[in-house]
Amino acid sequence: MSTETFLARLQDELQALDAAGLTKAERVIASPQGAEVRLADGRPLINLCANNYLGLSAHPRVMAAAQAAIASHGFGLSSVRFICGTQDIHKQLEQRIARFLGLDDAILYAAAFDANGGLFEPLLGEQDAIVSDALNHASIIDGIRLCKAQRYRYRHDDMSDLAAQLQVARAAGAREVMVFTDGVFSMDGTIARLDEMRAICDRHGALLAIDECHATGFMGTTGRGTHEHRGLLVDGRSSVDIITGTFGKALGGASGGFTAGPKAVIELLRQRSRPYLFSNTLAPAIVGASLAVLDLLEGSTALRDTLHANTAHFRAAIAAAGYEIKPGTHPIVPIMVYDAVKAQQLAARLLELGVYVTGFFYPVVPQGQARVRVQVSAAHTVDQLDRAVAAFAQAGRELGIVR
Repeated sequence: MSTETFLARLQDELQALDAAGLTKAERVIASPQGAEVRLADGRPLINLCANNYLGLSAHPRVMAAAQAAIASHGFGLSSVRFICGTQDIHKQLEQRIARFLGLDDAILYAAAFDANGGLFEPLLGEQDAIVSDALNHASIIDGIRLCKAQRYRYRHDDMSDLAAQLQVARAAGAREVMVFTDGVFSMDGTIARLDEMRAICDRHGALLAIDECHATGFMGTTGRGTHEHRGLLVDGRSSVDIITGTFGKALGGASGGFTAGPKAVIELLRQRSRPYLFSNTLAPAIVGASLAVLDLLEGSTALRDTLHANTAHFRAAIAAAGYEIKPGTHPIVPIMVYDAVKAQQLAARLLELGVYVTGFFYPVVPQGQARVRVQVSAAHTVDQLDRAVAAFAQAGRELGIVR
C-alpha cells in the first residue's frame, strides 16, 4: 500500500464520520477553567462539561502553591523517578494521598491512564485472574490487556454475575484473583456498590481494587472517595485493597495520577511498573499544587458540601424541564437523548445559547445511548445553574426533545 492510498483511506473514514454526524470537534478556550469560560472568539459560556468538580482548577491557593513550587523546585526534572527525578515534595505527596485514602503508601504517575496501564502486569501473571466490570474505563481495559492474567468480565453493576465470575475463576484454579471496578462510572454517574463487592470478594478470597478518578475529593462525608461513601473507610483505614486515581479532575484539574495500596504492592510497582519507570516525573508545579489541594480538603468539607447541594438542585431542575436523566446523586448528570446526531445538535444549540456541554455517542457510550453529560461544580452559582436549565429547556423544545 502506498502512502497516497493509506491517506486516502483515512480521509474516507473521516468523511464517513462527518457524514454520520459523529465528528468530535474541539472548542478553543482562552480563559482559565471555571464555572464560566471564554472561548477564543470571545464568547462567555457557562461550563457544564468540566471535571472541575470542586472548582479548584483556578483556585488562588492552588495557583499560588504551583508558582511557589516552580520557584523552589523548578519547572521540570528532565528525568524519570529512579534516575534523578525524585524530589522531597514527590515523596510528601505520595505519603499525603495514601493517608488521605486510608492506605499504606502511594506511587505517582504522569497520568491516571498510566496508573491503570502500569498496575496489572507487574502484580499478576498467568496463574492469576482479573474480574472486571463490563463498563470499566478504557485505561483499565488497556491495562488488563497488557497483563497475562486470565480475564473475566461481569455485567455492569451486577453482583450476582460478579459472584458467578469469581466462582468460575476459582474453579479454573486461579492463584490470585483481583476484582477491579470504577468507583464512579464516568458516563452514567453510577456509584459502585463497594460494600456488597467487598463481602463477595471476601467470600471468594479476592482482592478489591478501584479507579477513583470521578470520586476522590468529594464522594463520602469527608471527600475521601467511593470507599468512604460505601462505608469501607473506618478509623482512617480503607478495606479496599488498591485505589488508582487522578490529580486531573477534582484535585486541581491539571494532570498526574496515582496508585495507593499496601506497601508491598507499591514497592513492586516502583520496581516493575513500566509507565513509572519510563515516563518523566510529575512536574513540581503539579506536585506543589496537589499538596495545597489536600490541605484545603482536609481543612474543610465546604466545597464538597456545596458541590452536592448544587448537584441536587440541578438534577431536580433539569428533570422538571422535561429531560430524562440517569437516576443518581453524583455530579455527573447524563441527559439522555439516545440519537447521536440529536445529541450533537443539542450541544451545538446550547453553545449558541451560552452553555458549554458536549454530546457523547458511540464508541464512548453504547450504540443508541447518546447523551449530553453535564458535570456540576462547586464553583457554579445557583443562578448559573438556573440559566443553564432555561437554555436546555429552550433548546430542547426547538429540537423536539422536550415539550
